[in-house]
Amino acid sequence: MNQALKTSLTPRRVLASLLLVFSMMAAPAFAQYTEWQQIPIPPLHTFHPQVPKRIVLSNGMVIFLQVDHELPFIDGVMRIRGGSREEAAAKTGLVDLYGEVWRTGGTKSQTGDQMDDFLESRAAKVESSGGGDSTTLGWSCLKGDFDAVFKLTVELLREPEFRADKLDLAQREAFDDISRRNDNPGQVAARESMKLAYGANSPYSRTPEYKTIAAVTREDLIDWHKRYVQPNNIILGVNGDFDPAAMEATLRKAFESWPKGPAAAKENLAIDPAKPGYYLVSKEDVNQSNVRMVELGTERRNPDYFAIEVFNEAFGGGFSSRLFQDIRTKRGLAYAVGGGVGTAFDHPGVVRLVLSTKSQSTVEAIRALFEDVENLKTNPITDDEIKRAKDSILNSFIFNFDTPEKVLRERMAYEFYGYPADFLDKYREGVEKVTAADVNRIPGKYLHKDKLAVLVVGNEKEFDKPLSTLGAVTNVDITIPPPPAEAGSGEEGGETQPAAAAPTASNAEGKALIKKVADAMGGEGKLKSIHGLQAKLEQEGRPPMEIAILYPDRMHIAMDSPAGSMIMVVTPKAAFMTAQGQVRDLPESRKKESLEQIKRDLVFIAQHADDPSFVFAADGTEKIGGVETSILDINSQGTRMRWYVDAKSGRILREVYPALGQSGPVEGQTDLEDWKNFEGVTLPAKRINKQNGQDSSVVNFLEIHFNPQTNATLFEKPSGSGSH
Repeated sequence: MNQALKTSLTPRRVLASLLLVFSMMAAPAFAQYTEWQQIPIPPLHTFHPQVPKRIVLSNGMVIFLQVDHELPFIDGVMRIRGGSREEAAAKTGLVDLYGEVWRTGGTKSQTGDQMDDFLESRAAKVESSGGGDSTTLGWSCLKGDFDAVFKLTVELLREPEFRADKLDLAQREAFDDISRRNDNPGQVAARESMKLAYGANSPYSRTPEYKTIAAVTREDLIDWHKRYVQPNNIILGVNGDFDPAAMEATLRKAFESWPKGPAAAKENLAIDPAKPGYYLVSKEDVNQSNVRMVELGTERRNPDYFAIEVFNEAFGGGFSSRLFQDIRTKRGLAYAVGGGVGTAFDHPGVVRLVLSTKSQSTVEAIRALFEDVENLKTNPITDDEIKRAKDSILNSFIFNFDTPEKVLRERMAYEFYGYPADFLDKYREGVEKVTAADVNRIPGKYLHKDKLAVLVVGNEKEFDKPLSTLGAVTNVDITIPPPPAEAGSGEEGGETQPAAAAPTASNAEGKALIKKVADAMGGEGKLKSIHGLQAKLEQEGRPPMEIAILYPDRMHIAMDSPAGSMIMVVTPKAAFMTAQGQVRDLPESRKKESLEQIKRDLVFIAQHADDPSFVFAADGTEKIGGVETSILDINSQGTRMRWYVDAKSGRILREVYPALGQSGPVEGQTDLEDWKNFEGVTLPAKRINKQNGQDSSVVNFLEIHFNPQTNATLFEKPSGSGSH
């Protein structure tokens, strides 16, 4: 065959040619159908999932065996009663830490890192995790490695070590998650709407904080394990390529002799929904609104469950749903819209209507969503909508359970929550039997406009109308509480403890100490003559930047980046950033933080050593880097600081302060090094920064000039500009 012809006949082109020929040959046969709806659809096959074998040991452990010879793998998972909803409020996040450190902490005979090496050499996994109502431990391995991997899993189940260094690592990772939890407005909306639905203090909606994560100890993890990891609290499912009789014998040998322990307590968990109304999370750094309307739903064991499933699909379940077709397709008011009546296995789910729209159509979109809810009374779900909803549910149903493993997991869930073993088998029949009357009874029973708590996460300054035009608005504060202060260890380089609050009165020792600092920097006379500064500095891994400050409340920062020149300006009247010809207002929180940075400036504080509106209070001593320092708590016009001062030289070795990091409030710490003379003022040229105890940046000051000649327009917002 000609080589050029060989090259051109790719499999895709061959297939396309065959399809073309086939379509030409078949045209007469298909011509009889004028509408796609006329193509006959065969009835669905009867659904008969492979039923796993259920075994109950004498100690109460329940085992399910699901044989699947398709691939030479054996997977297993243990679901253990007791999850985050049972943890103490003061230690919220304990189960998440437990779920991670259980595996990373290893066993008494080998560390988690050693386990990693063992498993990686066999392409196997052993993993643990924490959840809302349970924890899990599972494995996955080749059939030939089952004995070794299962032995390791049992050892981890019975003899975990929860090593302290792995708990510390998990806590630091949790701190990082907390610091970033307000970055994504969609996640903020999901989190805060759950608090409205269940109550801010409900176990179903609590969120970890720095304080609650820091409160968890290794002993807490050990105690949790002893309390909940008992055979009668465990459901074990095994799926894969094995002989069921041999597997049963192996599992009985491993677990039958394990004594039965106390059953997991069934607590009455509090649910205290917020009052109906409008709630606003103000985020000025977004141009879209995320809306959630919520109220309590119901459980899956409710006889209305199948009707709810059909209603949800018809009203807000997909591209053909009523909400999508009206609000997104017809009106063009939403990027995404949907929702329905939520159901959970063993507690009320959440009725949730979700809407994402541009800021400028927020109120209009909310009204449209309410209209569609109200219209259900006069324009009920039609037979055609119900048929489409049923077809969508039933045609996709099989794909949720198209493998033996998926069926096994579902069967384990029914066992865990006490549902009938044939609940899955009856699902299709239940959906098929739903009538129009059943569906249209649902909104009147479970979806109430006057009971909905409506949460909006967005920039109210850009809304089409104030949210208050819909009703009274409650502002929701999502500020992240700062981490608890760590006590100073007294050792070199140890973490220092910030002042708990800004001091309200100076003391004699504090006044003497600030004067010594001022003298060491160049004297009060020199410092008082300074009304501003200009500096060039560099941060590792970033291009140099220039900063200009006019005391007490103007700052201008300029830097180059791969995207071009960037400028940030902060004054009492305006805070904005310019880049690539665009001007964007900074969030109010960022403006406030920048103004407080000026109040934390060393020169600014030292030049007010004798100003009665500034407070300087000495508060003991602490050793830093081998130097006995004097602690000076400062109130700089409402901004608090703590300095650690070498009383002999008057130099500040460290400063500690509350600040705003990229993802929320942090406890900042800066070590001041490499003191140099800049135009008659001695200042640190190197500053090593930490946030929440973690290294964040190293900044070197290359130049510092005082009282620079600056143009007033440097701090003015470009005329005619707005937020973009």
